[in-house]
Amino acid sequence: MTYKNFTVETDADGIALVTWDMPDKSMNVFTEEVMDEFETIIDRVAADASIKGAVFTSGKDSFSGGADLGMLQKMLGVFHAEKAKDPERAMALLFEGAGRMGWLWRKLETSGKPWVSAINGTCMGGAFELSLACHGRVAADIDKVKMALPEVKVGIFPGAGGTQRVPRLTDQQQALQMLTSGQTLSPQKAKAMGLIHAVAEPAKLIDAAKAMILGGLKPVQPWDEKGFKLPGGPIYSAAGANLWPAAIAILRRETYGNYPAAAAILKCVYEGLLVPFDTALRIEQRYFTEILQTKEAAAMIRSLFVSLQELNKGARRPAGVAETKFTKIGVVGAGFMGAGIAYVTARAGIPVVLIDRDMEAAEKGKAHSEGLISDAVKKGRAKPEEKEKLLSLITPSADYADLDGADLVIEAVFEDSEVKKATTGKAEAVLKPGAVFASNTSTIPITSLAKNSARPKDFIGIHFFSPVDRMMLVEIILGKKTGDKALAVAIDYVRAIRKTPVVVNDTRGFYVNRCVLRYMSQAYKMLIEGVPAAMIENGARAAGMPVGPLALTDETAVDLAQKIMRQTARDLGEKAVDPAQMALIDTLVDKFDRRGRKNGKGFYDYPAKPAKKKLWPGLKDLYPQKRAEDVDYEELKRRFLVVIALEAARVMEEGIVTDPREADVGSILAFGFAPFTGGVLSYIDGIGAAAFVSIAKGLQKKYGPDFKPPKLLLDMAAKGETFYQRFDPYTKDGERKAA
Repeated sequence: MTYKNFTVETDADGIALVTWDMPDKSMNVFTEEVMDEFETIIDRVAADASIKGAVFTSGKDSFSGGADLGMLQKMLGVFHAEKAKDPERAMALLFEGAGRMGWLWRKLETSGKPWVSAINGTCMGGAFELSLACHGRVAADIDKVKMALPEVKVGIFPGAGGTQRVPRLTDQQQALQMLTSGQTLSPQKAKAMGLIHAVAEPAKLIDAAKAMILGGLKPVQPWDEKGFKLPGGPIYSAAGANLWPAAIAILRRETYGNYPAAAAILKCVYEGLLVPFDTALRIEQRYFTEILQTKEAAAMIRSLFVSLQELNKGARRPAGVAETKFTKIGVVGAGFMGAGIAYVTARAGIPVVLIDRDMEAAEKGKAHSEGLISDAVKKGRAKPEEKEKLLSLITPSADYADLDGADLVIEAVFEDSEVKKATTGKAEAVLKPGAVFASNTSTIPITSLAKNSARPKDFIGIHFFSPVDRMMLVEIILGKKTGDKALAVAIDYVRAIRKTPVVVNDTRGFYVNRCVLRYMSQAYKMLIEGVPAAMIENGARAAGMPVGPLALTDETAVDLAQKIMRQTARDLGEKAVDPAQMALIDTLVDKFDRRGRKNGKGFYDYPAKPAKKKLWPGLKDLYPQKRAEDVDYEELKRRFLVVIALEAARVMEEGIVTDPREADVGSILAFGFAPFTGGVLSYIDGIGAAAFVSIAKGLQKKYGPDFKPPKLLLDMAAKGETFYQRFDPYTKDGERKAA
């Protein structure tokens, strides 16, 4: 029998090798078709007396990325359509669909024949759950083999037996940590936890898997045998009494109750370990069905899986422009940002010339890369030979002539228009025809910088965030004259360095900084109102932000906030800056020399390690303090999310961002906007435009014009529209979206 997605070959020893290799796919994923075929194979192996057992592996470099989440979206679409006609039938269909994979894996492990999973590469989600259902598991001893159950990161949880098999194979503490964090495991770590049985050389992986069957591997899982005992002891034990109250408290501390899937994991594990395995799977299926219906799951799957993948594949790339294969990149400015850009470029295997005013400064920039890669080697994230290769790709120089032959030059000099003007002229003098020049600026409009260029069509903004090596988002800014080729080259470059591009039309502060500044500004207002600083920081984190606004100001520098305010006042007039906020920042910088983390004191004090930072006690003396009980904590949390979302809506109204996917993904990757919401626009859509406008107007009455809804939102509220309806990204793929 032949299959579309699998091959099955039985050797002389009676062992079937089942190789998964989906045609026209770079990575295997579970679809309905794949599961149908695989169920047929399970039945065939079980029924054929000549087959002693089966080895399951992949025909690709990776093992599998798990389930196709598009399949879940389709299942939910059917559920919502059916729910309007027959709610009970809709729920039954969803429940059945939610358990399909879990019960298929259960069929495999109770089939009466031993199965071994031979893991040859990345093994994620449902694929790892399949492996855990196999009676034996062996992984190749190579770096590319990574195993994880990362579903919680997209708002769901391992619902194909993962919450039941992991805590039956390893102790409950390690199981909970892995399941609630989506932790990635190396073969060695997985073996130490008891999740796989062996690690083998890649060339001997299949032989090792077959040897397990020939060695008498039992076709029965430990939990199906009489007398099975949980690793680390049962729930109701001294160990359980120590673990579970702490686990619940830690989850609450880390998630603030914002992630239903993470809470469901604890419930699944706790309840499931008290009952027989089949009942435990039914409990998991029940919770999985419940979580699939949450708005958090829908929003996170869309933004953090579907949209993120689409943007990473170049959804906004102009059609008809040949892809650029980079042979040389130039970076002008070897300071912190430029050095970071050089590092990520070389890390991607692209040769880079790093230019500065003299060789000493250029060499210092290269030394930054040496420090980063040395640290990666020390932590086991890179090999010594990778360090040598990376450093060999970075050429420090003080001569602009060395930019000759570069496909792309990125200017990362001091944030000063005149300095950037001089740099542009020197670089363009040696650039080959068709090469693209990009400015890494966070504040100066690209259109104004492009006036210094002799070829504005090839001039574009590529805005990195700090630190470059860790931040995954890059804003690509279009000037008024930027051409399609420059946009395509910029997107190709961002994809080449494995970051996510979002395309932004030109404006002051672009997209991300406009939203971030609103976040910080709201915190300054709260301080001035007398809200205790600790409530501000804790409220922001409880709302879902990863870093409090005062801590974020310290990270970016308090004196930078001062410079931005002063520049804004110069450019737009004194009324453009709140004088009370300006006075607060001036007091910190000019009176107390509190400039942020860089000088060890800002809104926080930064003592020598290992002591942790703590809020500066002097903050409470700057303004009369409110009592904590006089602050509406829920309203405080809401203010942070609403003020950011309103600015994002204004950005959409102005045509600065035109694709809701970019607004949502950008907000999460750049400044961590409450990921459980799916991003800024999904946050509004989840509430509903009319309800959101009502909330905003209520806040506007109390706290002023920052909360005034733009006309776009008022119109959407009147029409009952969502952003994904109003700005449907799927009708415009491949087209340039003008402001």
